[in-house]
Amino acid sequence: MLTGIEEVDWASLGHAYGPADDVPELLRGLASADPAERETALDGMYGAVHHQGDVYDSTLACIPFLLELVADPAVQDRGCIVELLTSIGGIELDDDEELDELDPEDGEFIPAANYAMAAAAIAAGADVFLGLVSDPDPEVRLAAPCALASLHPEPARVLTLLRERLTVERDTEVRLALVAAVGRIALRHASLRAETVDWLGWLARAAQDPGLRLAALAQRARCAPGDIPDDIVPWVTGLLEEIRTSALGPAAPGTERAATPTLIGQVRELLEEHAAGRPAPWTEELLRTLHAALDDRVDDRIALILAQLRSPDWGQRSDAIWLCGGLIRIWRGRYEEVVRLVGAQLNDPEPRLREAATSFLERLFELGAPAADALAARLAVGASPGTGAAPGSGADPGRGTATGSRGGSGGGLGGSPQNGFVGRSGRDGALLALARAGDTRAVPLLARALEEREVRRELLYAMDGLGPSAAMLAPLLRRRLAEVELDERLYDRAAPLLYALAAVRGSQAVPEVLRVLRGAPANRRDWVRESALRTLAAFGPAAQKAVPDIRGLLAAESATVATAAARALWAAEGDLGEVLTALERWLRPGASGADWCSAAQALGEIGPAAASTALALGPGLASRDLWVRVRSAAALWRVSGDAAAALPVLLAAWEENRHARVDVAECLAEMGPAASQAQLVILTELTRRRRHNAREGASGSHDIHLDEKLLTVCRAALARMERGAF
Repeated sequence: MLTGIEEVDWASLGHAYGPADDVPELLRGLASADPAERETALDGMYGAVHHQGDVYDSTLACIPFLLELVADPAVQDRGCIVELLTSIGGIELDDDEELDELDPEDGEFIPAANYAMAAAAIAAGADVFLGLVSDPDPEVRLAAPCALASLHPEPARVLTLLRERLTVERDTEVRLALVAAVGRIALRHASLRAETVDWLGWLARAAQDPGLRLAALAQRARCAPGDIPDDIVPWVTGLLEEIRTSALGPAAPGTERAATPTLIGQVRELLEEHAAGRPAPWTEELLRTLHAALDDRVDDRIALILAQLRSPDWGQRSDAIWLCGGLIRIWRGRYEEVVRLVGAQLNDPEPRLREAATSFLERLFELGAPAADALAARLAVGASPGTGAAPGSGADPGRGTATGSRGGSGGGLGGSPQNGFVGRSGRDGALLALARAGDTRAVPLLARALEEREVRRELLYAMDGLGPSAAMLAPLLRRRLAEVELDERLYDRAAPLLYALAAVRGSQAVPEVLRVLRGAPANRRDWVRESALRTLAAFGPAAQKAVPDIRGLLAAESATVATAAARALWAAEGDLGEVLTALERWLRPGASGADWCSAAQALGEIGPAAASTALALGPGLASRDLWVRVRSAAALWRVSGDAAAALPVLLAAWEENRHARVDVAECLAEMGPAASQAQLVILTELTRRRRHNAREGASGSHDIHLDEKLLTVCRAALARMERGAF
């Protein structure tokens, strides 16, 4: 086995972490009799030799040996090796893709030709996969269809083999993999698509197994999305009910594996946990495929999700929540009933279902209102909120998007230093969802949370939508801020508290805010000062005692600090003398785009009282930096009312960068009749189904909220424009 492996000069080859002299050991590990050693070796292959999908010269050198391992029936876990080969050889480069790509780990260039050579090398040996469709090991049979569909150079031959194999295969998941591979061939080879779509349509009606019919229906929809039947919703819901009733009884036990301290091992354990206790966990992937094919048929997708949420099967309800998470993130629609039914899952005895519901509701903000009663009821049961936090679920409005990092103990915010990954508390998440929905029943519960040793930071950033009722939280926030240590981690601990104090107008905390402002350490000093100054600005005249400190920062070298100081001084005293001089300092040739934007935003907040700065703002309208143009145009309108100069710039930015639309719409709403020529732009946005900031494969915790804010502002702008027309 592995004949010739010593003849390769592995040390002269490379992978993600340097010389590839460790690769022979990894290849031998894949053939080990010890399952833990095999999994560790596989983790090493993905982690170094095929790091993040890259193909290095060492990856190419591995291909003959991997094919040899796959062909040897004595090797265990060959299904995993088949999947590895499928990943290595299945990357398809676009015609316009760069010849080389830079590997972020080591700065070396990986030739794009490597991917083509990998595909060719595996295709040359792809006949080995033909025999695997009847291998005694079901894991091998499960992996083989995708490998054949992706890598074999004779798709018609493979298509015939897959369809024939389906008549004798008895393992449910392998049968589904065969159907998925048939669909993959149809997508990749247009000449075979028509006959394959017809065959899938026949299978969706003729197969006895409802799971197989659902798989065929999903693949047919994927291959012919423009020809999805109108009765898709009742058809699919009927199949799901057949699957549920035919799968009643205990789920089949999974294969026990030894735990390994590897990423692959962790992923495997998570998948096993997700599937545990579910008779038909594979329906989730079938429905995900179907939803992707339905795409913008939002009403049909909502109807499917509603049917699942009403199912007696908790697994189907859990799947519906995760599927709806992807739907609501991309598409606008009427989700009130969906949200209400998701809220009803919060008291289900299955913890995974409660977790899915909580995670979904956390990101809805105002759209979570239909679940508010369920959230409040959930929070009324049991003890005070816990301290768990969801990774990557929060955003820091004062300093960009957070990714779950948080401060440590010692009077600040609690959590793990390991990338924010700590145990999720359903109660904490429910409280966050209730607060983000703007429901005042969250206020006393937030007060209770503030009495705890640790507080999830996202709860503090959620206080800005609770209105005057949140004022009662100010003393508790003040006390916590007073306990924060003035050390190198001050920003992480103090910034959320400062934001919350600004949100609740807790001006009695001026002494504590000043303590932070004066005691900021060198680490992130400007960030700390900016946060403290923003809080003082929110206090307005009540921050009079802080004026000497504020005035002293007008000349700060940091534009964000100096402009924040100008805002705070204007709010506290209302005297423009020093404020305008401090702001115009950053509206000069040579100022960075970020500095100019900070000054322009501050002037816009001051409004007509800063009319004398209109001339200084003018050059920003012609900047190469889109955000400088947007901030300058908005500020120019707010200080001078010059719609003729500002409006063309704002409308151009609207088309150029969708992420500028909320800012532009806010300005258009203020303009009212003066922006009447923007009516068509606003109407077009309001009729779009896709969210303006939707990103495939990525999302932020505030994406839905920002899009709903855009819609609200657009409606307000249109109403003002229409009133001005009569």
